[in-house]
Amino acid sequence: MTTTAAIRADRRPRGVPFGTPRRTVSLQESYARCRELNRAYGTTYYWAAQVLPRVVRHHVHALYGFCRYADDIVDDLGPVPVDVRSRALADFGDRFFIDLAAGDSNDPVLKAVVHTVRAFDLDASYFRRFLNSMTMDLTVDSYRTWDDLLIYMDGSAAVIGEMMLPILGPEDIDATRPHAMDLGNAFQLTNFIRDVGEDLDRGRVYLPLDDLERFGADPRSRTVSPEWIAALRFQVDRCAELYRSADVGISMLPPESATAIRTARILYSEILDQVAAHGYDVFSRRARVGSARKLAVAASNLGGGTIRRQLSRNRT
Repeated sequence: MTTTAAIRADRRPRGVPFGTPRRTVSLQESYARCRELNRAYGTTYYWAAQVLPRVVRHHVHALYGFCRYADDIVDDLGPVPVDVRSRALADFGDRFFIDLAAGDSNDPVLKAVVHTVRAFDLDASYFRRFLNSMTMDLTVDSYRTWDDLLIYMDGSAAVIGEMMLPILGPEDIDATRPHAMDLGNAFQLTNFIRDVGEDLDRGRVYLPLDDLERFGADPRSRTVSPEWIAALRFQVDRCAELYRSADVGISMLPPESATAIRTARILYSEILDQVAAHGYDVFSRRARVGSARKLAVAASNLGGGTIRRQLSRNRT
C-alpha cells in the first residue's frame, strides 16, 4: 500500500482525496473542487476572491486548493506518525511537479493548480518554498527569533503573495512584490496571534521565543497576565506595520484587484480587533469575523444592490 493510500485508509483530510481518481477529472470539476475547499476552510479569502473578475477568480481558488491540500497532510490526519506524514507530503510534492512538467494532472485538486501555474507562467520555485515550510512544520515546534520565524514565513506566507501577483496584474510586479510579501506575512502573523491556543494543542509556539521571554510571557501557562497582554500587543503592533507596507502594494494594483485584496486586508486586520476586544485571551476563545461582516465588507467595497445580490447567490 502506498503512503498516501495508507493515509486515506486511516483518515482522508477534510474530504480531500489522495491517490489516483478512478475516473478522468475535468478541468471544470477540479476548479469547482478548489472553490469548495476555499469556501469551506478559507472564508475570508473566499469572500475577498468573490470581488475579483470571474475570469481570474477560479485561479485564486486553485492556489488555495494547493495550500489546503498540503496543510491537511501536515495537520489534519489524526494520529499519523511524523515519518508517514513526511512521506505523504513528499509524495504530494513529487506528484505535483511531475504533473506540472507533463502539463496536466488527473488529481481532483492538482489539475486546476497545474492549469493555473501554466496559464500565468508561475515560477515552480514558489511551490518548492511553500512545501519546504510545510515540511518544517513536521519537526520544528518553535522559533527563537523573528528572523528565524521569517524563514518559515517566507514559504508559508510571503511566497503566497508572490504567487498571486501575476493573477492580480500590477503594472510593475517587481515594485509590488515586497509589499505583497508583507501582506502574506501580515496575514500569517495575524493567524499566529489568533491561533496561539490551537497551536499549543499541536505542540507548537509560533510567536518568537525571544520576544515572549523579553516580556516575561509564557503561552504554555495559558494565562492572560499583564505580561502576556504586553507581549501580544507587541506582535499586534508588528503586524500593523506589515499591513501598512501592504497598503502601499494594494495601491499599485489594478482597481478590481485592489478592491479584492483590500477586502481581505480589512477582514483579516479585524481579527486583531477581535483579539483586543477579547482582552487578548487567545486561549479560551477564537477571534472571528462573522460571515455577515465578510459579506458586508465585500459588498461595500464594490457598492450597489446588484453586487450584494450576486455575492448572496455565491453563498449557495
